[in-house]
Amino acid sequence: MTDPARPGVIYGLDDKPPFGRAVLLAIQHTLTMFGATVSIPLLFGPAIWESGPPAAGDQQVFIAGLISAVMLCSGIATFLQSTFGTRLPIIQGVSFSFIAAFFFIINQRAEVAGNTHLMTLQYIAGAVILGAAVEMVVGFSGLMGWLRRVLSPVVIGPVIMLIGLALFQHGAPKAGTHWPVAGLTIFLVILFSLVLARRGRLFRLFPILLAIVVVVTLCWILTVTGVFPGDDPATPDFDAHPAYVNLSAVHAASWVRVNPVDVVFPWGMPRFNLAFFVAVLAGYLASMVESFGDYHACSHMAGGGDPTPKQISRGIGFEGLGCALTGVFGGFSSTSYSENIGVVGITRVGSRYVVQIAAVILILLGLFGKFGAISAAIPGPVVGGLYCALFGLIAAVGVQQLAKADLHSDRNLFIAGFSLFMGLSVPAWFLSVDAPAQAGQIKATYYPTVEGWLTWIGTHWSPGAEGIIEAIGKNGMAVAAIIGLLLDNLIPGTHAERGIHPPSTIAIGAGDETEVIEGA
Repeated sequence: MTDPARPGVIYGLDDKPPFGRAVLLAIQHTLTMFGATVSIPLLFGPAIWESGPPAAGDQQVFIAGLISAVMLCSGIATFLQSTFGTRLPIIQGVSFSFIAAFFFIINQRAEVAGNTHLMTLQYIAGAVILGAAVEMVVGFSGLMGWLRRVLSPVVIGPVIMLIGLALFQHGAPKAGTHWPVAGLTIFLVILFSLVLARRGRLFRLFPILLAIVVVVTLCWILTVTGVFPGDDPATPDFDAHPAYVNLSAVHAASWVRVNPVDVVFPWGMPRFNLAFFVAVLAGYLASMVESFGDYHACSHMAGGGDPTPKQISRGIGFEGLGCALTGVFGGFSSTSYSENIGVVGITRVGSRYVVQIAAVILILLGLFGKFGAISAAIPGPVVGGLYCALFGLIAAVGVQQLAKADLHSDRNLFIAGFSLFMGLSVPAWFLSVDAPAQAGQIKATYYPTVEGWLTWIGTHWSPGAEGIIEAIGKNGMAVAAIIGLLLDNLIPGTHAERGIHPPSTIAIGAGDETEVIEGA
């Protein structure tokens, strides 16, 4: 039944547009999530490749495989969610909430002798599967309602802010390989998303994708004309230009990935590490809270009214199942995509049938090897420019989340500020190892170093516990989540002060408009 608050819905949840029109609408959904989905493998790919000794093969071919795996996983997760989960027109894709946790795993594995890039991916897959099991338990058991009450914006805001802030060391260094190209990327993202978006729907829907296309096309032209030279076999010490567009992986990639070895556990069987599992939990918590809001917004946009508690629980459960399958098929954890909910609001097409077709398209793209190879040809400085443009935006989304609470409250300001500061400071302390002794501030005899504390814990408390504590301590999101969760639920505060509102009152936005829907 169509929600009377959305009388202009063209196709409701159960409607089926004509097949040709439905395919075009599905392609629009696919293009909308393309930029964010492809950017994640481009962010992780080089770091994963370099987490072990030089490997046989081509880094670009490896990243192409990552992109194909991510698209396949997004399609599977989307089909599960729209068919069996919430049964809403929600696209599932790789979540930025897990970036810090995955970089933590990558950095930890890079320090291990004998590690390879495939082993790094196997540990990521193991952490993804274990975290997904927790999400399934939270969803199918109905715990999401309780979790939503204890995870207020005062807790979630600083956690999301740290997703972006914790990645500052990956921005300028990557962009600095060629600042002119990176700077042009940043400029075009700003131009398309903040200036031209007000004048044209194309720029509003695809600012990241358009920026990538324009800059990569320019780099390709400069590559063909010799301005950006490639490797010179006659001069072994000569490296290719940082913005050189290498299309060798496109020629080498197969048209279709049909070999089960290339699709199921493509990087090898998962490896499990308790510390890495703990590291991804903060990402799963942030993802679940984000999805909770997305379900309400999408349901109203599609003309369905408030989703029921059972529907929300089922959605979180199937989102966890989708994440578990991403571990099987070689991708990264997925969550609901807010930008595609915006597409539902703009087009007023809330048909789940359209999104199911989009899921099939994503699966086909994941099995189409050339697609991933073309995406992997994006030069490093372009990716660095995206780092700079997007990571700060993620931090700002955390500020937006925090603003849902009462920022005139000294209680909230202290909890949020203290959580944020400790989320930055505690990892710095863990990474410094024995900084107090080196700085001469306090003699190491009287002040145990980080290594000393961890060794004592592992010896006198529980073997392996030091690894868990180290994983938490080095993950700013986990530190902020734990501190914020404890303080926000122990220090007295009203629901309104904490930003917790009845689930029947949900604010949703589309473009520059925001409306408040009062549930029945």
